[in-house]
Amino acid sequence: MSEAAQTLDGWYCLHDFRSIDWSSWKLLSSDERQAAINEFLGLLEKWTVTENAEQGSHALYSIVGQKADFMMMILRPTMEELNEIELEFNKTKLAEFTLPTYSYVSVVELSNYLAGESNEDPYQNPHVRSRLYPKLPQSKYSCFYPMDKRRQGNDNWYMLTMEERRNMMRSHGLIGRSYAGKVKQIITGSVGFDDYEWGVTLFSDDVLQFKKLVYEMRFDEVSARYGEFGSFFVGNLLDSDKLQNFFEIN
Repeated sequence: MSEAAQTLDGWYCLHDFRSIDWSSWKLLSSDERQAAINEFLGLLEKWTVTENAEQGSHALYSIVGQKADFMMMILRPTMEELNEIELEFNKTKLAEFTLPTYSYVSVVELSNYLAGESNEDPYQNPHVRSRLYPKLPQSKYSCFYPMDKRRQGNDNWYMLTMEERRNMMRSHGLIGRSYAGKVKQIITGSVGFDDYEWGVTLFSDDVLQFKKLVYEMRFDEVSARYGEFGSFFVGNLLDSDKLQNFFEIN
């Protein structure tokens, strides 16, 4: 049996994708729509208080294309808190006019493929903690996709030795690091939590960097031989200044 990679696990993560029933939304009076928007803004304020207390983080993006209208990405210390947030949103007036289109449940993860030997408790390392418990960037663009490692025939990632996997992941990681300062990447593990094994969320102020990064990684052996990818969701930052215009009907 091959040696399993050990992981460091941080905050739990929910990607919640929604479409809006615009036809029904338009039937509300402007005052009713504004009340629903204000209620949602109040919910975002609560999330911001939690983020400022470093007990979680969140990001909101409008999604381009027909897969969804917007995405809420939520990080919290426990799975129970994610469930509470999901329920709290579902009980709002705004939620009555949204249709769930996709969701993804995972936990922020770091593997030991690239870690060096150390007697230090990694959870006390400030750099490690900043990656396990991140404050989500308010970059102009985001990209999310789930992925698996292939396990078919001779291309079975899980039958490789630890040393083979570590060498390939080292090469794979060098590509990611070459985009430092251009793309912020958050890897979340979802084995046992959702349909794929990992979720990848990318943030950047230059949307073309997503295309460049993912394309370059296609040529790396980890992706070329062993990568299986789900749907991609790309979106624009939906901050408080843009929320009003997003939901407003003129």
